[in-house]
Amino acid sequence: MIQKGVIAILFFVLLGNPISVMAQTEPEDIAVATDEYQDAFYESLKQKGIENYDKAVISLQKCIKLKPNDAVAYFELGKNYLSLKDYRSAQDSFEKATQLDPKNKWYWLGIYDVSFETKNYPLAIETIQKIMVFDEEYKDDLISLYMITNQFDKALVAINEMNDKYGKSEDRDRYRLQILSQGKYQNAEIDNLIEQIKQHPKEESNYVNLIFLYSKSEESDKALNVAKQLAKEIPTSEWAQVSLFKGYLDSNQADKAIKAMNVILGSSKIDSKIKHRTLNEFLIYTNKNPQYASDLEKAISYFDNDPNVDVAKEIGKFYHSKGQFENAIKYYEKDLKANSETDRETNLLLLEAYAQMKQFEPMTKRAMSMIEVYPSQPQFYYYAGLGNNQLKQFKNAKTVLEIGLDYVVEDKTLEANFNIQLGEAYNGLGDAKKKEEYFLRANELLKKKK
Repeated sequence: MIQKGVIAILFFVLLGNPISVMAQTEPEDIAVATDEYQDAFYESLKQKGIENYDKAVISLQKCIKLKPNDAVAYFELGKNYLSLKDYRSAQDSFEKATQLDPKNKWYWLGIYDVSFETKNYPLAIETIQKIMVFDEEYKDDLISLYMITNQFDKALVAINEMNDKYGKSEDRDRYRLQILSQGKYQNAEIDNLIEQIKQHPKEESNYVNLIFLYSKSEESDKALNVAKQLAKEIPTSEWAQVSLFKGYLDSNQADKAIKAMNVILGSSKIDSKIKHRTLNEFLIYTNKNPQYASDLEKAISYFDNDPNVDVAKEIGKFYHSKGQFENAIKYYEKDLKANSETDRETNLLLLEAYAQMKQFEPMTKRAMSMIEVYPSQPQFYYYAGLGNNQLKQFKNAKTVLEIGLDYVVEDKTLEANFNIQLGEAYNGLGDAKKKEEYFLRANELLKKKK
């Protein structure tokens, strides 16, 4: 920059020589113009810095008047118009800058900023594609635009291209999951992942994503086959333990299977469906090999805070169906303690298991407490009556059974059982007539049921 003092000295020297003045007129004008341009440009920066965008615009317009083809001034003008939300003027200014210097990516980014703020997504896509010529990493912005405009097929292609070239990113993984939540894109992605595994057999995430897709579509066998392939290529992977666990279990290598299972259940990476399947397989194994019951207990503890499945309850049902009521009771009680003491279904299952094991004292106590919670639920009255009869508390049995019988509706079997227990209660109280009366009622109800 030529300093003002230098220009003044030059001016007075030239006054003494008219010929020289004529010869130097054009350079002197340029020097003065340059000085005015720079003063105006720096003034615009100062005003923009203190957010006086209107004044910055005035200074930049002066710059453009002095240098009509200056791309920098147009670019700065566009930025100030953008801050003023004068989007039309901002776009015009940025476009002029790109016309003057089409190889400067920042000028194109100015147009992109305007189009994005105004939600002119077609223009944003067109512009970002031009910017990608200078910097391909801007394809991530293109992916975001495809997601905004629901062009998921194009987004998926771009995600795969970026992952191949630059590695995976958190944002791209999130977009991928969003796309794949729509079933119609899953087949294309499955094909892509199979190809990726062929090309990059040591990349764990491709196996994991493929297992996830197969699990989501309930194709468990295919998921297991992928896990086997992963175990072969990357034996240290947590996901590889899914395959190893199954193999160890099938070959009766219990200690190794348990070790693999604990890795699976403790992993934050492995899908919950896979974990539930693993536990179920070990449950079946433990039923045949009860010496591993303590390992099953530990495995169940991994699911204590599972919001989706009451694992202890389901295991209780498993043992219930096998007639192993003592084990069923243990898991029903565990479930009630961990979740809700008043869960209706679990309490009814527990009461039935108590009855099968002739554990009448805890059965009676629990049934009576459930009557307070569910005063119109006849099954709880029945178990309370049954328990009191077995404990020879016949008066209590009679009272609770008579109340509960009023709540029985269109259930001949339950009504017959109530009458049988009332007959037992009156028998215990020494009233043979009432006993016979209730037994006859029960018999008639059972005949009607047939």
